Amino acid sequence: MPEATGVLVVGDSIDGELSPTSRELLAVGRRAADDLGEELAISLLGDTLDVPSQQAIAFGADKVYAVTHPLLAEAQVELSLAALDSLCREAAPRVVLIGRTNEGRELAPRLAFRLGVGLAQDCLEVSIDQETRTLLANRPVYGGNAVAVVSLAYTPQIAAVRPKVYEPADPDSSRQGEVVSFPVELDDSQARSRVVNTVQEEAEGIKLEDARIVVSGGRGLGGPEPFQDLEELAKLLGGAVGASRAAVDSGWVPASYQVGLTGKTITPDLYITVAISGASQHLAGCSGSKVIVAINKDAEANIFKEARYGVIGDWEQVVPAFAEAVRELTQD
Repeated sequence: MPEATGVLVVGDSIDGELSPTSRELLAVGRRAADDLGEELAISLLGDTLDVPSQQAIAFGADKVYAVTHPLLAEAQVELSLAALDSLCREAAPRVVLIGRTNEGRELAPRLAFRLGVGLAQDCLEVSIDQETRTLLANRPVYGGNAVAVVSLAYTPQIAAVRPKVYEPADPDSSRQGEVVSFPVELDDSQARSRVVNTVQEEAEGIKLEDARIVVSGGRGLGGPEPFQDLEELAKLLGGAVGASRAAVDSGWVPASYQVGLTGKTITPDLYITVAISGASQHLAGCSGSKVIVAINKDAEANIFKEARYGVIGDWEQVVPAFAEAVRELTQD
């Protein structure tokens, strides 16, 4: 490959718009590119990329690689991998940033293997060491009990960044950038897995990962019925309901409710935990919350170490009283 230079964000689009994760990655990529004094580029894969390409420039990209092919209309990891492998060998970026989404978890390690380099997974923060011009990545280890700072010696330096840990920059529609068409040769036989069916679930209310207020329940609730009380409280607050892994594994709520290391990462303004002990795996998914309020009858629960406010008491008494107080305050 030619000499490595610049930062490449592996972006994507959803319903014809630049995805929220891509906007977050452009914010951190812009900072890294400026520290290096080099260019920030983004790759977009698909067959219709005009709108997300212009949005990417507005959110900070200097260059957009529009990787086009009819087979890229639907996300298939082997085809995306082949396309990105070709792009990385041609463009030779110094740094590659990938969102640790469902697709990114599969794509990032495969791309690193193809290119013969290492990978920093599940990064909470990435920066540039000005002296060595290498990428530094902060990532949780030991189940989230510690944070390790790792550096990557070989280029491209690839990092998979956890969604929701960075705020997107404000878009600037006056920014100028270059859109480069990058056609690739793909064959349907390269796809070893195929999407046989796509099911869209209709969800009511605010998406968990987008909610400014989240109310989550854990094992201490004792069953699925108490989640109705949490749903009512969340509705009064204009928020969403989440859960610990224990509650999900018990079958009380769907997996889409799960907050934590193996669930969703959330960054609400207010996070209310009810009967959640505060295991490190759960805290790994909510550590970006601005304010955590804990309700638990166990005064020694780990969650109180992370919470700004805590209520030691039985949730069956605390939650209804809290809901009633909110109801009174919000009545016209």
